[in-house]
Amino acid sequence: MDDPTTGPAPGVPPVAPGAAPAASPTGGVDPALVEQAIFELKKVIVGQDRAIERLFVCLLAGGHCLLEGVPGLAKTLAVETLATVVGGTFTRLQFTPDLLPADIVGTRIYRTSDEQFDIEWGPIFANFVLADEINRAPAKVQSALLEVMAEHQVSVGGVTREVPEPFLVLATQNPIESEGVYPLPEAQRDRFLMKVVIGYPSPAEELEIVHRMGVHPPRATQVLTLEQLRALQGAAGEVYVDHGVVDYAVNLVLATRTPATFGLPELAELVSYGASPRASLGLVAGARALALLRGRSYALPQDVFDVAPDVLRHRLVLSYEALAQGVGVEHILARLLSTIPAPRIAPSQEAAPPPAWPEPAAATQPFPSPPGWPQAAS
Repeated sequence: MDDPTTGPAPGVPPVAPGAAPAASPTGGVDPALVEQAIFELKKVIVGQDRAIERLFVCLLAGGHCLLEGVPGLAKTLAVETLATVVGGTFTRLQFTPDLLPADIVGTRIYRTSDEQFDIEWGPIFANFVLADEINRAPAKVQSALLEVMAEHQVSVGGVTREVPEPFLVLATQNPIESEGVYPLPEAQRDRFLMKVVIGYPSPAEELEIVHRMGVHPPRATQVLTLEQLRALQGAAGEVYVDHGVVDYAVNLVLATRTPATFGLPELAELVSYGASPRASLGLVAGARALALLRGRSYALPQDVFDVAPDVLRHRLVLSYEALAQGVGVEHILARLLSTIPAPRIAPSQEAAPPPAWPEPAAATQPFPSPPGWPQAAS
């Protein structure tokens, strides 16, 4: 890394003098298409700006997303509209208590015509998979998603088949009902890049919902193609991340495991298990994608700070002491983010302060008078 006193500041990669300007941060894809895709989604979904932005962050980062909210907040509609805007194949899986793993990934069947076993693959083979009400299925069904979410492949009867790329699992769950609901295993929650919590709309937004979705609700149209989406995902992977930004992301994750090391001893008895290394990878990947959405080819500590609650909230296992005291995961994350210092990254595009004008040197001899003028007395 260059010395900030002699070279470019450590916010962006150095640029050689006389070199051509850097390529577009969107990897050659028209940036207007990305904005158009976001506005196309907002044409159907009223409000929920943060949730929409996080959905596109997961899309560009290639990570799975878990949406949590009470019924009626357009979680399923948002996922279906996102699949329509981007294109590609789409499958909706309605999770129920009687669902079986074979209903998702497939199973072996005996074909009498060939007198041999064959594999009937399930509906998981799609670019976008909506796992609606994912916490309504038992653990044996949810575990069927572990391999495909982590390795993008399915193994049935000794035969392995890869899912189409890009592949994204977008799940929804209801947090308020306890009857017929099974909690997600920690191994499956860890495979989601983000958990986005959706709240109620404001009064003005609810009025707009009633007017817009009354008789003729708007329909979204396709804006991006799969080739353009792959180009955007490749551009997100090329976003520059400084070593200081990576250290900040890793420190946030380490603070969830050993809070006392980072000056937070009061949190040690509240967290039983901290975040895994997937959280560190997710923070950096989410920061890259968010920087690309904001039109930058480099990530800042602010990007890590913004995605940290969504990346970490479902990866912490709270202790019984925290449950007894009524301390939630949002309170713990707020303490972490307010305590762990973020580095100061100054991009080289920032204008340098104007140089100070030198003071005039003291005159050692009197200034000569023009000819014909009276000479000054010595």
